[in-house]
Amino acid sequence: MNTPNTPPGSKQRLVAVTLDEASIGRSNADVEHERKIAIYDLLEQNSFVPVGHEGDGPYTLHLSINGNRLVFDIRREDGTPVMAHLFSLSPLRRIVKDYYLICDSYYQAIRTATPDKIEAIDMGRRGIHNEGSRILMERLKDKVAIDSDTARRLFTLICVLHWRG
Repeated sequence: MNTPNTPPGSKQRLVAVTLDEASIGRSNADVEHERKIAIYDLLEQNSFVPVGHEGDGPYTLHLSINGNRLVFDIRREDGTPVMAHLFSLSPLRRIVKDYYLICDSYYQAIRTATPDKIEAIDMGRRGIHNEGSRILMERLKDKVAIDSDTARRLFTLICVLHWRG
């Protein structure tokens, strides 16, 4: 089993993440900022091992949406295909919608609200984000071993694929 926050030299990690531009659509500056931070943080520190491929990494991941399916295209660093998984987005649909709504409230609040109100909204945002990450880990458990920090960042990227801005 992989350890949380696998160090940069490890083979049990992602070294590149791309998002399908056709799946993303146009987005606003807040969404673009979230995407860039999530990818940066994910690549800085992650733990990612396709089940049955321990030691074959490091890996690259291309995320896209095909209909109502999330596509995880996993490859080795040299581009050699490892596996592709398609996951139904239905279990994440409600939590992603809730996350959009609270993020919109948060971005509006940081411009005009009191610090107490911003903190309360941010706590709610983090709670929804944690729930989405937990669902994602559960959905991936038989396919890809990830730690909770990696799941959080992947959840953010999945939201960005949905978020039209």
